[in-house]
Amino acid sequence: MTPMTPERLDADPEDIDDEEDLHEQLVGEASAEWGRLNARTIGTLAIVLGSLVIVVLFGGGGRSFRIDATGDPDLTFDWSFFWALVPSFLEALWVTAQATIAGFLVAVVVGLALALGRRSTRRWISWPTASAIEFVRSTPLLVQLYFIYFALPELGIVLGSMTALILGLGVHYGTYCSEAYRAGIDSVPKGQWEAATAMNLGPATTWGRVILPQAIPNVLPALGNFFVAAFKDAPLGSAIQVTGVLFWARTVSGRTFRYVETYTLVGIGFLLVSISAAWLIRRMERRIGYDRLD
Repeated sequence: MTPMTPERLDADPEDIDDEEDLHEQLVGEASAEWGRLNARTIGTLAIVLGSLVIVVLFGGGGRSFRIDATGDPDLTFDWSFFWALVPSFLEALWVTAQATIAGFLVAVVVGLALALGRRSTRRWISWPTASAIEFVRSTPLLVQLYFIYFALPELGIVLGSMTALILGLGVHYGTYCSEAYRAGIDSVPKGQWEAATAMNLGPATTWGRVILPQAIPNVLPALGNFFVAAFKDAPLGSAIQVTGVLFWARTVSGRTFRYVETYTLVGIGFLLVSISAAWLIRRMERRIGYDRLD
């Protein structure tokens, strides 16, 4: 991404007749940068948003599994039993993936809001925001899920198991995303802020057209790591009756007493999905022009 430094804006002073022309030049270049970012990511965001709607409307938080296969008691690892588990495992894996995608969509939105709140010059906004971030980051996700699913109903807020897991993941990882956003915003050169101030740009234009288009590509690697971490934490939803991977594994092993094949399949599934997600994230980094340092 080409930085819009004051030196670049003043490179051809003869072509700039007055302050209005200079203002239009800055906004035009920033709009072009923002347009390229939007054009390359709007498809991904649409897919994720669609996934969130599908999960909320048709989520599989209450799925049940029927396991008819039985392993050979004379074998430590029964391959036929292992392959028989794959279809039902994929159903459970899809439930976990749904919760992860929807929860992380909530996280990236919540994280940006928290990052902006923490940077606010008004203490009555920045201090409570910072306290909330530290509180959520310092408490386990499992405790937060218990609170959302079991404690909130006593306050009159009743959520389904899948919705509670999505909300828990979104709030928990939103606090981590906020710190990544804050680091990305701080990485924007000071000259960018000064140029926007000198051109009398409003806060919305400064953030939306100048700062965020440069900050977001810098935080994609961190957001990708948080996405993979959220996927690995999503099975904690089994504690609140979400029928994901861990719920499936406990159900199968409890009925068949075959632990080796069951948890080996779980490990392989997590490995394949995590590697695939990391590969997709790297491609997204390249598509929006993120320059990886060797």
